[in-house]
Amino acid sequence: MKKKYSPKKIESYVQKKWHLEKTFKVTEDYNKPKFYCLSMLPYPSGKLHMGHVRNYTIGDVIARYQRMQGKNVLHPIGWDSFGLPAEIAANENNISPYVWTKNNILDMKKQLKLLGFSFDWDREITTCDPNYYHWEQWFFLKLYKLGLAYKKNALVNWCNIDKTILANEQVINNCCWRCNSIVQKKLVKQWFLKITHYAEELLNDLKKLNGWPKKVKDMQKHWIGKKEGIDLFFKIENINYQFNVFIETKYINYINDIVFIKILYNHPICKNFINDINIKNFITKCSFNNLIKNNKFSSIKIIDFNSNLFAYNILIKKKIPIIIVNYLTNITTINAIAGIPAYNEKDLIFSKKYNFLFFKMKKLLHVSKNTKNNNELIHNLITNKFACYKKHYHLQDWSISRQRLWGTPIPIIIQNNKKILPFKENDLPLVFPKKFFNENINENYNQKIKKNLKWFSYNNKGIKGQIETDTFDTFIESSWYYARYTCNNEKKSMINKKKAKYWLPVDQYIGGIEHAIMHLMYFRFFHKLMRDIGLLYIDEPVKNLLCQGMVLSDSYYYIDNKKKYHWVKLKNVIFDKKNNIFINKKGKKLVYHGMIKMSKSKNNGINPQDIIEKYGADTLRMFIMFAAPPTMNLEWKESGIKGMYRFLNKLWKFIYKYNQKYKNYLKIKKNQELIQYNKQQLIIQDCINKTIINVTNNFEKDQSFNTVISSIIILFKKITKYKIDNNLDYIIIFDGLLIILKMLYPFAPHICFVLWKYMGKNNDIDHQLWPVIKNINTKIKQNFNIIIQINGKKKYILSIPKKYHNQDNNIKKYILSYDKISKFLINIKIIKTIYVPHKVFNIVTKK
Repeated sequence: MKKKYSPKKIESYVQKKWHLEKTFKVTEDYNKPKFYCLSMLPYPSGKLHMGHVRNYTIGDVIARYQRMQGKNVLHPIGWDSFGLPAEIAANENNISPYVWTKNNILDMKKQLKLLGFSFDWDREITTCDPNYYHWEQWFFLKLYKLGLAYKKNALVNWCNIDKTILANEQVINNCCWRCNSIVQKKLVKQWFLKITHYAEELLNDLKKLNGWPKKVKDMQKHWIGKKEGIDLFFKIENINYQFNVFIETKYINYINDIVFIKILYNHPICKNFINDINIKNFITKCSFNNLIKNNKFSSIKIIDFNSNLFAYNILIKKKIPIIIVNYLTNITTINAIAGIPAYNEKDLIFSKKYNFLFFKMKKLLHVSKNTKNNNELIHNLITNKFACYKKHYHLQDWSISRQRLWGTPIPIIIQNNKKILPFKENDLPLVFPKKFFNENINENYNQKIKKNLKWFSYNNKGIKGQIETDTFDTFIESSWYYARYTCNNEKKSMINKKKAKYWLPVDQYIGGIEHAIMHLMYFRFFHKLMRDIGLLYIDEPVKNLLCQGMVLSDSYYYIDNKKKYHWVKLKNVIFDKKNNIFINKKGKKLVYHGMIKMSKSKNNGINPQDIIEKYGADTLRMFIMFAAPPTMNLEWKESGIKGMYRFLNKLWKFIYKYNQKYKNYLKIKKNQELIQYNKQQLIIQDCINKTIINVTNNFEKDQSFNTVISSIIILFKKITKYKIDNNLDYIIIFDGLLIILKMLYPFAPHICFVLWKYMGKNNDIDHQLWPVIKNINTKIKQNFNIIIQINGKKKYILSIPKKYHNQDNNIKKYILSYDKISKFLINIKIIKTIYVPHKVFNIVTKK
């Protein structure tokens, strides 16, 4: 061991050892409790960013800790490798998506290994590998046969920049989730999965997710958006046409107070019974505006028009005006609702506009007499055939068709007679030829399809048709990868049931809150699909979810003469002390934009590899875990990096001093239990024990890893200041250092690996169990100090013997008889004494 700490050398040495010995390779072991620790798989963009580092460091710390608890830990990694970003980047770099993705995976794999993550690399998955998506295609065919996958014409969200369909979940504030361009509506024939078939279960099973953040569950609950109530039957006056009006459960008792009915502009009534040219123009205007279905009510300007039609039903026996509106609710299956202005503020606005406040309804005595609650009223209405029970959901079926080649081909043949013919299982996987990706890189999807129509044509055994040219939404690949990790080399099935049963559910999942609706909703849905076809045995895929915060850093920009913003890289920012301003290297004055999320567009990212090169992976890992609790945003400060680097250097130097002393430790270890601890020894051992307890609680209860590191640093400082007088002192400090290395190991595994060996340990620290407290009675009462005050002013600090611990009267006698104090009080009258136990003793005298 060298005297100077050299992270680059020791980290390279330890990582090679892990690789050669396959230290973290894992198989099923029924004699151990299992623990499945999973971070969301990365997209191979080519370079790791600090968000990646934080996510995977959190996962690695948890995985290493759980191994030290004696558990059989599965900690896998893979690549979410299909998708539009790869196509775009490949085109920009004049290379095929296949080569681009493969090279990026190699680069990012090296970076992950530099950070020392304890992944089982033998379980690595790449979603663009036909061996992976073969089973995805197989699964789709199963769903198609069950009627859970279907194709239809539908108005879809279309991104005109990326030239592809977007699922509703991928539209944020009417913009594409990826490129932020305005989304249009387009009628396209496409494939869907019936996620609505599972809406109720997805909602109800949120109650089972006790280890998930409340915020995530609330977001999913809101997105599923269940509304319960009844469809009340109405007819149009003078026309024998019945239609249904939805009334939520909370308003059912107010049926008597219905004043008007609102219908959506595309309701069949508008198409079939409206002849007025002005109303038709209004309806056309609404259609043209084509408002996005999933926007919030508050973001849409509501416009309305009186239809001049009236409705009635057998209960109310009063004609009710019908108003046409451009928007009702974000639930698209609701196209008519009752207006009840007495109990709804928005309805009151309509009512005043059209002067509807004077309509009064008769009481429904023959239906609601003696009704005690909504449930009874609903039952009576349905029994008497005045209404039917109705549930609506904001959640809509998942649109999975994407217009790109760099994705999983859909194994379907569209025959010349327009009938759909699924591929046979023996013909899977369906793989697009590599020539699509190696030639004419800059051609878009439609051009490539037209150019290669001959390949897409299907003519076999008299069946003529066209192979489906759309590919799966890449969220499908990331919806079942966690299950494939349990059996990534399985050849005969999508999932090895026995292995999946052993490992699932995932015990700890780590990822960003931004995945709360899209990925995590599809993730849960796919799990239930796999369960229902007999591949899995549990209802939910994940026990505990941790959503890490973002990594923020300072940002700077200047504006040119054309009012264009130029964001400046942090390494090019200089602080001009003389003028107290920030400038770039050319002397241009910069504007400080504050701490914001690291991003390429703002040029405020930090390259993890640069930090590793300068300070080492252990330092970076320590800072990432120390700078903020995992669920909070982390502010990047290089001063914090330097602080962690100094601590690791101090640890290295301190332990270096014990080069040969472990021999003395071994000699007296045998007789350790016979030795009596003195006061100093009891105090330090008590501190070690309490640190173990606190650190363990921080891991197990609230995952406050920053507090863990803080506790370890505090203990280390106390150990470095401890005065060694005898061999027992040496034993306590030596064991204390071993305990520090064990507790620090999940965060800084490389340095702990080397120092553990240096302290004479034959076994690798990777295989050590978590430290336990020593059964030494450290609670023996010791002397304690009390501040002595006279008339509120501090005079002395007095050590009180242990025998006076709970004897307040004797403490008073002891203090007043103490030589220095008694001499001071000669000829002075004491009025009273005030004693704060174990802290302060105040003597009040007559002035």
